[in-house]
Amino acid sequence: MGPAALWHRLIARDDVHLWKRDDLRPVLVERMPQVVEDPDAAADGMIPAVRAYLTFLSETGRLAKGSDALDDLLDELDAVEDDFVEAMEEVLGERDWDEEEEDLDEEEVEGLGDFEPFADELGDLPTIRLRPDAELATAARAVPLIFKARDLAVWVGKARKVGEDTLLSDEEIRQALAVVGLPEPGERPLAHAVPALWNLWNLAVDLEFLTPDGEDTVSVDEDTAAWPFENDEDVLDAWMLGLHSVDYGDPELDDDDLTLALSGLTRALLIRLLIAGGERTLDDLRDELAEAAAEFDDLGASAWADAGDPLAPVLEWLSGYGMITVSGDRVGLTPLGTEGVVHLLDDDDIEVDARPAIDAMTALDLLSFSADLPEDEADTEFAAWMKLREPATAAEELLEAAAEDEADALIRVQAASLVGSLGPVAVPAWQEALNEPSLRPYAATHLAQLGVEDAPEPSQSDTHWLILDMWTISAGLGRPEFVSSLHDIGPAPVLSSLLEVIWKVPHPHVEELLEAVSDAHPDKQVAKAAKRALFKARSGAGDRE
Repeated sequence: MGPAALWHRLIARDDVHLWKRDDLRPVLVERMPQVVEDPDAAADGMIPAVRAYLTFLSETGRLAKGSDALDDLLDELDAVEDDFVEAMEEVLGERDWDEEEEDLDEEEVEGLGDFEPFADELGDLPTIRLRPDAELATAARAVPLIFKARDLAVWVGKARKVGEDTLLSDEEIRQALAVVGLPEPGERPLAHAVPALWNLWNLAVDLEFLTPDGEDTVSVDEDTAAWPFENDEDVLDAWMLGLHSVDYGDPELDDDDLTLALSGLTRALLIRLLIAGGERTLDDLRDELAEAAAEFDDLGASAWADAGDPLAPVLEWLSGYGMITVSGDRVGLTPLGTEGVVHLLDDDDIEVDARPAIDAMTALDLLSFSADLPEDEADTEFAAWMKLREPATAAEELLEAAAEDEADALIRVQAASLVGSLGPVAVPAWQEALNEPSLRPYAATHLAQLGVEDAPEPSQSDTHWLILDMWTISAGLGRPEFVSSLHDIGPAPVLSSLLEVIWKVPHPHVEELLEAVSDAHPDKQVAKAAKRALFKARSGAGDRE
């Protein structure tokens, strides 16, 4: 009885004791299917519960003045009972269908737009070079579909009522079509004849230009009118929110089964462009995708023929979202499109070798990627990067990047190694690095090796910092590597003596490293020394050097 009584008060009468026969159908048949948690139990027990409740109110004098007579209420209850039970059964059927769809999703049924079958080819691709955010943001600011979605959202305005059968009335649809520059079709019903408008509506929702602000209303987000945004990061964040709109490019046919047979066509085109190096002829794409559609679904060939030109909506949407260009018979990925496909692959946990373009690669990019590359590949990246800048400038950029995060020992070691390979030309950069606590040990060491006059001698604290960096890196490689790096220091007495003083170094990882030594070192004396040092580090941080 609880849900029925609650919604009677919310949508019918403020007084829970005031009941009219006209209240029963809206509450039970129209509202309950939308809100009931257990439709099976509701179908069995809600009508009897309402009947008993109304009878109780009447017999105890609690049925408020102005209510209909009990007999009239019970007659109406009998009249709506079959419709109520049928509505609950429909809810049960819909939920069963949703569960079946979820099961299908979990089984990852292959389709035209699945990337997994191409994983091996993608893994074998040469390095994909990505353009810098500033360039991508500039391209995103010019995307026509985002402007249309913005204009539609601004037209929607604040608290616009939306209907159940169609979001907008016919007159509102005509206004919206004019706002986004789409022609009014001659077909009726109008709501079924404007899929392009609904795609733009969905894009506006994806972009968070439109947001629900009530059960039956939507509103434009307050920042929408400011598109294109000034901040590059905000622009790219918005573009990425709408990236999955690529699926709106799939052909929409009159027959749902035929439409389903071509679902994923847009993604299928994108992945083939990427594998081909970014460009294909339209004829080749048509032939290959037609064959793929026929293999994917028994209705694929029929759907392809029925669509006329299945690639037309695909090309139109992708061009409108800034992801491809079409020139004559050739289709090519734009830099924005390449970025988008790489992100879609990442969403599916499919790895590709994607890196910033050499001319757009920052020193931090270079250091980050080099850390995960084989030595020969890292050397190749460094050599290409160095060709675009003077050695002294390169040294400055690398050390500045290494100083950004004091906790990143691997980046610091990478930078020191690369700058060290530049020789005397890097002296000014090393001298500047003496002012950075995390880089001073490296700077002092390299300046001493280069024989620079007046350079400070590396201190014991500098040496200890270098050791802690080495331990940090080896700890990230696993327990065997970490233990091996501890043995590199020397026998147990030497390591124990080091632990008695190294805890004083203000290294960001000193405490976790001391704890790791106490857990990993096989010698009990060393483990005890590490625990004592850890206690001192935690209780006497203010006494550190």
